[in-house]
Amino acid sequence: MKTILASAARLSTIVLGLSAASFVAGGAIAQDAPIAGKATLGVTVTEAQLVATGWRASQMIHTDVYNEKNEKIGRVDDLIVAPDGSLSAAIIDVGGFLGMAAHRVAIPIQQFKQMAPKAILAGANQDALKKLPEFEYAKS
Repeated sequence: MKTILASAARLSTIVLGLSAASFVAGGAIAQDAPIAGKATLGVTVTEAQLVATGWRASQMIHTDVYNEKNEKIGRVDDLIVAPDGSLSAAIIDVGGFLGMAAHRVAIPIQQFKQMAPKAILAGANQDALKKLPEFEYAKS
């Protein structure tokens, strides 16, 4: 009888130990999982203040591009976002009418003196842009 009680006591100690370990491990996993209403989604207050001072892409697309002499040299057709999420290039329509016979070129964003509220590409003119290789979108 003593051996049965001793075995039962050992078994209950093992079961209790396994249960405690399972509970602790389960708690650690639950702490890593986001809790509804607690996960940070969207922008922080500081980020929102920075976003508020920026420009929407929809406002920049189809805006005219000027050089430093205030000569219209093209129009923003599209904006390219790099894999890291940064704005990498503006696709500029040079010449053409309503998109017909337009020559599209990619200009790195860093080459613009400013993008908004007015896109200024210093040192450029239509002839120089037309001599650049035509931009083609990657085939997906």
